[in-house]
Amino acid sequence: MRARPPALGVSLLASGLALACAPASLELGEDRPGGAATVTSMLPREVDGLTDAQHATFVVGGSFEQHDWVTAPASTTSRDGLGPLYNATRCSACHVNGGRGQPADEGAEMLSALVRLGVPSADGADALLPEPTYGTQLSPRAILGVSPEAATRTRWIETLGTFADGAAYSLRAPEIEIGALAYGPLAEGTQFSLRIAQPLIGLGLLEAIAEEDVLANADPDDVDHDGVSGRASRVWDGSAWRLGRFGWKASAPDVRAQTAAALAGDIGITSSLAPDESCTISQTACMEAPRGDGLQASDAILDAITFYQRALGVPARRDASEPTVLRGRALFHEAGCATCHVPSFTTGASDIDAVAGQRIWPYTDLLLHHMGESLADGSGAEWRTPPLWGVGLAETASFLHDGRARDVAEAILWHGGEADAARVSFRAMSAADRDALVRFVRSL
Repeated sequence: MRARPPALGVSLLASGLALACAPASLELGEDRPGGAATVTSMLPREVDGLTDAQHATFVVGGSFEQHDWVTAPASTTSRDGLGPLYNATRCSACHVNGGRGQPADEGAEMLSALVRLGVPSADGADALLPEPTYGTQLSPRAILGVSPEAATRTRWIETLGTFADGAAYSLRAPEIEIGALAYGPLAEGTQFSLRIAQPLIGLGLLEAIAEEDVLANADPDDVDHDGVSGRASRVWDGSAWRLGRFGWKASAPDVRAQTAAALAGDIGITSSLAPDESCTISQTACMEAPRGDGLQASDAILDAITFYQRALGVPARRDASEPTVLRGRALFHEAGCATCHVPSFTTGASDIDAVAGQRIWPYTDLLLHHMGESLADGSGAEWRTPPLWGVGLAETASFLHDGRARDVAEAILWHGGEADAARVSFRAMSAADRDALVRFVRSL
């Protein structure tokens, strides 16, 4: 079958109406976006100043991040329990070098992208329910003796356009192709969302931003009438409602919860925060498959992987003081991009010294924004503003939640809804100004 959502996409540069221009020169520390947690390596590296015990935990967590889980039972008891259904065998399969995932080429098997599923509830509530047979996510891989749920491919639909000066551009949108459904047809009305993995850098810093500082930028009713109405995501953690800050939908309140959800959904590894296998009652072989003893990721393992991600530093900026980059910085602010891609915050307390009390420059507000129907898919049109730090380090650029944008300019041109004014401003710029703005973003 071929499942084409109304449209697919998410925010890279969100904005409202033009605000005040940026300062003419760099602010103190702006070229070190992670503060003391800034690193010079372009590859994932721990922040400076970890204690010996923290460094040991970081190394253990990195090992679990980068090595394969295997089918249970196995002699490697701390790494067994893969699947039975899964998308990948290790975290780094999607977060290559700690970076973002990539969508599949035309007709190729998805490797670091996945398809989320959901069906509307009978009462008309906004939240989607799991698809009855396949759950919340299609798993194209399975252990021996269990059938993979489906084969997933992507077809790209190109649309041509022109800038105000007549220069041509091309945008692409994905069409999801689903075949070989192993457990019967999908429920009528099933909604689809193509997702790629997000980078891991700076997660501990984002986690350390005080909730009140995030909420200070929220304006769900657009009281100031600037066309931007960022909304805070609220997540129930089992005992209280908390601010959601991680994931494309800001659906996880902290790195530990996000990690547990990814282990369970993508690799089939259970933990105390996600104790259930992804099998549904229709999938008998999956339900009966060997799992090993107890939870597959103990709290110690989950904590080590979480700490590894929280202790990854943010790479220093490149060419931050170059005149064209500074010009692009001013244009970024003038176009209103900084309304949602808020440049800086100051972190609060943290058990990691290099993370605590730092002025950081992530270029995100961690809020949900309506990005227009062109960027809507089966999960809706609201997306969390993704951080921009590290954008220019991507070896192969694939931006937005489904990887449709092949460069920064395409990402901006997909913006709509609350960000439409920024898109219109960018499209009207001269070629030199467009280049300057893009160079600024890629310097982050």
